[in-house]
Amino acid sequence: MGPIITVKENCRKCYACVRNCPVKAIRVHRNYAEVISNRCIGCGNCVKSCSQKAKVIADHVGQCKRLLAAAPPPIAILGCSHPAFFNDTRSGQLVTGLRRIGFAEVHEGAAGVDLLRDSYRKALEQNPPYPLITTHCPTIVDLIERHYPQLLKNLIDIVSPMVAIGRFVKSRTTRKTPVVYISSCIAGKFEITAEQTEGAIDCVISYQELSQMFKERNLDLKRLGETAFDGIQPQRGRLFAISGGPFKSFDINSEIINQNYVETEGEQNALEVIKDLAAGRISPKVVDIRFCNGGCIGGPGKNNRLTTFSKRNLIIEQHLNQNLYYRTKSIYLTDIPPPDFSRTFSNKYERPKTPSSERLRHILQATDKHETKDELNCGACGYTNCREHAVAVYRELAEGNMCLPYTLKRLEEDHIKLTQKYELAQRALKQEFGEISIIGKDQGTREVIRLIHQVGPTPTTVLIRGESGTGKELTARAIHAQSQRADKPLVAVNCTTLTDSLLESELFGHKKGAFTGAIAEKRGLFEAADGGTIFLDEVGDITPKLQAELLRVLDSGEIRSVGDNTSIRVDVRLIAATNRNLEQGVKEGWFREDLFYRLNVFTITMPPLRNRLDSLDDLLQTFIAKASTRVNKTLLGIEERAVHAMRQYHWPGNVRELQNIIERAAVLTHDKIIRLENLPVIFGDLVLQPAEAANQESLRSLRQKHVNQVEKNLLSRYLHETQGNVSAAARMAGIPRRTFYRMLNRNGISGVNYKP
Repeated sequence: MGPIITVKENCRKCYACVRNCPVKAIRVHRNYAEVISNRCIGCGNCVKSCSQKAKVIADHVGQCKRLLAAAPPPIAILGCSHPAFFNDTRSGQLVTGLRRIGFAEVHEGAAGVDLLRDSYRKALEQNPPYPLITTHCPTIVDLIERHYPQLLKNLIDIVSPMVAIGRFVKSRTTRKTPVVYISSCIAGKFEITAEQTEGAIDCVISYQELSQMFKERNLDLKRLGETAFDGIQPQRGRLFAISGGPFKSFDINSEIINQNYVETEGEQNALEVIKDLAAGRISPKVVDIRFCNGGCIGGPGKNNRLTTFSKRNLIIEQHLNQNLYYRTKSIYLTDIPPPDFSRTFSNKYERPKTPSSERLRHILQATDKHETKDELNCGACGYTNCREHAVAVYRELAEGNMCLPYTLKRLEEDHIKLTQKYELAQRALKQEFGEISIIGKDQGTREVIRLIHQVGPTPTTVLIRGESGTGKELTARAIHAQSQRADKPLVAVNCTTLTDSLLESELFGHKKGAFTGAIAEKRGLFEAADGGTIFLDEVGDITPKLQAELLRVLDSGEIRSVGDNTSIRVDVRLIAATNRNLEQGVKEGWFREDLFYRLNVFTITMPPLRNRLDSLDDLLQTFIAKASTRVNKTLLGIEERAVHAMRQYHWPGNVRELQNIIERAAVLTHDKIIRLENLPVIFGDLVLQPAEAANQESLRSLRQKHVNQVEKNLLSRYLHETQGNVSAAARMAGIPRRTFYRMLNRNGISGVNYKP
């Protein structure tokens, strides 16, 4: 793992990291952008440019704490740029703070610069026939090793000041003594893991990480006394952190008119100089390159509250300060020969795949770039031009949908398609529900309409009761249309069509892996209905477990997905419907009493069709018109004999049964009139039944006998037509399968053993 980590959950695919990465060490896939460690040079641009904090510097505080807790205690080395970060604290106070958190000694990293002065002098005296490049910036070293291997010979084979001071301290202490370097340079986290420099420094932490450790220990540095530094006091090494500092520290003459000595800083300048060196366009004697603007004081861990000029002044003041105390130990001043400060470099360049012109053309065409004029080169994807992006797609570093114009065009097309589908769905709903108009002039229907207008504009929970097929869902839609949520979704759920676990997942959603088959995260219907209305049909059929979940939603307004530990708040109006006796369910224990009272706030009872025969003519007229459209026939009406038979019928399936019978008759009729012969056989029997038979028995007994016979005949007919398939028969009858089973049991008919 590299020093830069991607927090996948925060990535919004804005491609700012791709746009700002100088070597395009970012791979975009699976809805996030990640750093490619073997291409990354540790410049930190992606961290600075990510507004969503999806790119963060690897936290080494834990590793540092483990070193502090072990024996022997570690030695701290403060980077040359520390005065620019801890600008409101004196260096002696910073030393005291470091000792308070457990460091045995505190050194200045600037001493490592002085240690390298002789090594640089000897390297320059060799006077090779090619330009030499300084190697104290780890980002520049990585840039050459990974992307410009032709310049490997130009790198001066000397370690950075950080590695130099680390080797020096370890050469004069017990080898087991750990050394922690504190700096603004995150590329140093790369450097200490390289094979050529490994072992000199045990851990690198940033100034921000050190500040975090002070905060955890409740240390206010400004209130602490001052403590002396350990080790060797730097001479000119403190100037190393600012622009022009390295040549000044190494006694290199770098006058502006002397073209043999070139100093440059900042991303753009660094890349231009390296490209010029690689192409042989310039040939100075020595080139000092640092990637950060202003030198080390401009590193990724810099203090953003100060300007470059104010930070430069702080470094110079530290250099001129003669009041810094040093507690010099003899082991650092003995005549022990200095350690080896040399190093080698390796070729880490990986030759990228190059697409053929044909393959490149196919990639461009996949994002609607068929001609040169289609290549807008807008840079929104993070790449300079469309062809560079296409090459990245070929190398699996980018995705085609990163192209903003292409994505916008797809979104516009999808919007048009969705709009068309929405309009078709609206048209179908209007045909199905007659623009949510409830038909009827009987007293029961007028009372239902009055209640709808009364409760519709309120947020009150509504319980719609009545037999199957009486129009409970149509009533729910009418209530929603009258409410202040009419412009928000109405989500309808039939609670009898799903198992307990599936219904819970449908209502509340689930997390990926919550149960077998949950291969992706799913949004629940309560969340989908947020701001609108949810209609639970046949709510009396849900299990006690789901009843408890539903009660919790009604009480708290919060839902919890299956497999999730967190809740989300939803604003949903609930309308429920049932054909069951919930009061009896409360007594018998299959329905929760507290949930019943939460649902039974405002009740609308739908009258059965047998009590609405005053509206039969209006219903017939409406359903004949609908059937005419559905079966593509011109129907003028229904004969009087058929209407008379219908008035004698008990209508156990209510309005839904009437609608299905009319549609079936519309299919069977050979002319433009629905006749008695087109209706089920039972209606013919009702017309032929003598009037005297009705007078011989009481109205109640005659009615019950007639109802039972009609119901039994209908059940037998549905089973006959579906060859004994109960589920198919229930669908044909337009009633729930559970209700159909209850009717079979009541009439002594076995669906399993039924033989037509």
